[in-house]
Amino acid sequence: MLKLKLKNESRTLLLGSAIGNTIKNLDLENFEVHLSGDLGAGKTTLVRGILQNLNWTDVVTSPSYTLCEEYEIDGRLLLHVDLYRINSIEDVEVLNLDRKIAMQKVIFIEWPENLQTDRNVDVIIDLDHDNQARQASIKCIDSNIESSIRTYYENK
Repeated sequence: MLKLKLKNESRTLLLGSAIGNTIKNLDLENFEVHLSGDLGAGKTTLVRGILQNLNWTDVVTSPSYTLCEEYEIDGRLLLHVDLYRINSIEDVEVLNLDRKIAMQKVIFIEWPENLQTDRNVDVIIDLDHDNQARQASIKCIDSNIESSIRTYYENK
């Protein structure tokens, strides 16, 4: 498990950039990241850093009210999902997260504990914060993914 202290927003964006760089170099059809943490912990900021690394230049908004924001970037479909207000499995199914597409699909799920079902997840990130800084705990199913994130983050 990788543990990082994120002293400010720019370090959270850097971690996002490290994850985005890793995604660019993956040869996977699907990639899923689960993001846990209290309100204001930096989940959407982290996703913004990922998307910016993947060449997204427009605004990144929280999917708190839309439930899902979709981005198509360089042959990838990225879904940023917020399940904070989900009440049932039917609410998740309507998002059609498992749709088949002809490009790489990357899914970021905030509040994954509300899924009520198991999914294949590649990276689990827990963001904890206090008045001083954020702490990111990152668990990857593949040690190469963890190594890629760590190397990029530590060398910037």
